[in-house]
Amino acid sequence: MKNLLYYLLMFMSCIAISCSKEKIDDSPEDIEKDMPPNTITTPCGFDLYNVTANSTIIIDCVLDLKEETITLPTNVIVEFGGGDIINGKLNFSSGGKIDGRLLSSKLKLEGDVTLIDPTFKFYALRWDLFEGKTNSEVALKNNNILESVMFFTKELGATTFNIDKLDAYFEITKVTSTTTNVNWYPSQEAVNIPSDFNLVMTDNTHLRVFPAQLGISREGATLLAVRHESNVTITGGILHGDREQRQYSEDDGQEGSHLFHIHSGKNVTLDGIKFIEGSVGSITIYSTGFSFNPNYDPTTGVIIKNCEFLRSRRMAIALTDGRDVLIENNTFIDTGLPSPNSKGGEVGYAINIEPDRYRDENGVLKERQRVFNVLIKGNTETGSRGGFVTLTIGQDLTVEDNDIGTRVVYSFVSRSKVINNRFKATGTATESWAIFAAGTGVTVFDNEIAGNTIEGYSLGIVTGSNEAYVHENVIKDCGAGIQLSKAFKARIHNNAINVSGNGIQATNTHSDDVEIKGNEITSGGFHAYLTNLNNKEEYKDYKIVLDGNKFLNTNNVTISNAQGITFKNNEVNGGLGVGNVSHVEVSSNNIKPNESDGIRTFGTNASFSILNNIITEPTGADRYECINNGADNPDATIMTGNACN
Repeated sequence: MKNLLYYLLMFMSCIAISCSKEKIDDSPEDIEKDMPPNTITTPCGFDLYNVTANSTIIIDCVLDLKEETITLPTNVIVEFGGGDIINGKLNFSSGGKIDGRLLSSKLKLEGDVTLIDPTFKFYALRWDLFEGKTNSEVALKNNNILESVMFFTKELGATTFNIDKLDAYFEITKVTSTTTNVNWYPSQEAVNIPSDFNLVMTDNTHLRVFPAQLGISREGATLLAVRHESNVTITGGILHGDREQRQYSEDDGQEGSHLFHIHSGKNVTLDGIKFIEGSVGSITIYSTGFSFNPNYDPTTGVIIKNCEFLRSRRMAIALTDGRDVLIENNTFIDTGLPSPNSKGGEVGYAINIEPDRYRDENGVLKERQRVFNVLIKGNTETGSRGGFVTLTIGQDLTVEDNDIGTRVVYSFVSRSKVINNRFKATGTATESWAIFAAGTGVTVFDNEIAGNTIEGYSLGIVTGSNEAYVHENVIKDCGAGIQLSKAFKARIHNNAINVSGNGIQATNTHSDDVEIKGNEITSGGFHAYLTNLNNKEEYKDYKIVLDGNKFLNTNNVTISNAQGITFKNNEVNGGLGVGNVSHVEVSSNNIKPNESDGIRTFGTNASFSILNNIITEPTGADRYECINNGADNPDATIMTGNACN
């Protein structure tokens, strides 16, 4: 498609003129157009046959070339004076220059010529691009025209391509190559943008996906694309998907189109674009080839900033291969929600980072795709069906300083961070967790959850992965604070938890090498609720330590049907119940019970010790004791050095 350069523009303009009669009945008649400045209609009283070298010609009239080719000598400059040049070709010998306002589908250029000004303004009328509702054939011609003009003006030296008032449909689901058995390449059939180029649009610029019909609803088609290009900036404009107009099959699955593809792009910036109702999503970022093959061409250096994503189906941004990506100061609203015309599809997260990998027959991890060095910062998200971000696979991924109304989850990632975000649950997110550290295995390590403020969820943070460092988070007005679920080498330090349910909980699970230290907890349920934890033989050597925490209000800590727990150096304003445990130590705590025993044991215990605790005499009924050893085998509990004050 990119090879359709200026020598085809004349051909396309003739087609487009004839097709303008094919406008469907419900096309709007009152589209406000951006009118070109070629307002003078007086015919010129001169021709160009006797132009001399180094001349400057001002076109302040309409110069009709009458289908002839005029060869100009060296260093001729053709300036704009309000007129036009039509119906022919200018052949510049060398060093020629022309004003971009004189370019149109009615003028062909060849030879050595550049634009006087590298900023070019596109007018639909001058290139016969059809605006308004239309049919597939005309929308496909629109696609060819807009792309060809960009590549044509780029060859003439344009670095900035401006579009203001434009409202047009583009057909992106058809294979345009005439080669037999040609493959489908969505980024090739899109409107492509060249390298070293700035496409600048406004709020008056509306580019629309022509609605796909059943039978041609190709998965993954896209409206605009940067394909194997570099140093590209796209600013402004409104891109409309066909989510509410297209026809889906009964099981819509992954059907639909994107609004933008970045396919092996280098240094690509999307700034201030509004993406509306992408029918599979808004943006997808990927690369050519597999990372272990010679033809691998990774996308590198992508910035997506100040954009707005409205009602994307499935997801707003999908990143499957790329590095050095910044997603900053964008707004994501209602991603993946069902609509009158379609289901929400799979995923349902605003941002999905999910490269593909597998293990070969020898168990060696093979990364077909790679994602690393991604920063997601300063964004605002509400209403996503699944959540804000899912970091499925990757390295050095950071979610920082965002305002989040739903959830963040990470899985098989390393050296990744969820830090300094503000989570405030909206809609159905109030019934779920805010952050889930998931995924185990050798590729999960050195991940951090820190400095976040979380409020309004049924559960703040779930720690169920390797090497999660969860610290300095504030969890308030939630149902529960932090939950352990198959956590390994986890560090849960210095969090402030104020919740209506349990502060820290772990039930029906196992975890090892977990340190819960320096947290301050106010709870409406149990301060810590650890039950059915590590209670199988294969987990007998697992260790969990609660050290130096402050349990601030007068609720209790429960440890039951558990093994491998050390509870030490904590301040407990409430009681501690321990029973049916083994390999458990309660030591050097300061316990101030209220309406409960200081420490109560129950059930059958083994390898259980209560050492050097300071317990305040319980308040309330006389039945409460500093230590109530009510276990079925009380002699099995080692108790020394405890003080009852």
